[in-house]
Amino acid sequence: MKRSTARLTTSVTLALGLALATATAVAAQKPTHGHASAHAPNVNKPSNPDQDRAKDVDRFRGVAKKLGTTPDALETEYLAARQANPKLTHGQFVAANMVAHNLSAKNPNITTQAILDGLKSGKSIGQTLQSLGLSEKEAKEAEASAKRDAKQAEHDADQAEKASGQ
Repeated sequence: MKRSTARLTTSVTLALGLALATATAVAAQKPTHGHASAHAPNVNKPSNPDQDRAKDVDRFRGVAKKLGTTPDALETEYLAARQANPKLTHGQFVAANMVAHNLSAKNPNITTQAILDGLKSGKSIGQTLQSLGLSEKEAKEAEASAKRDAKQAEHDADQAEKASGQ
């Protein structure tokens, strides 16, 4: 029960973080018109940029370790990818990285950038993988494997954090 509550809390935190990041990016792109916005931040609750940044980076903790990089580096890559494709979701970015990590040794043309380019062009990850030479079945298996690996990496990071805090 505690584990599923922790996963739910993590999922809700991730979803809220992504929604906040998306809203911030959209608001930053809109011109100001000299009047208060209905979407203005809550003035009664000051924002803590350091705490907000820590939450964003924390979303990449487990996956970054699995990919052999840092959460900061992965977040920077995600923000750059979002600049190129504002419709890119956190989940798509993580999946693109995990699929490329899992398949690039056997299929060198399957890279994170190739998958991100496919997503930017409007294709799904599965469609992109098929255009890079995988069968429909292989593409589905690659996506499922990447999803499992990402979940496992998050779980492992959570367990390591709990163990170091005891």
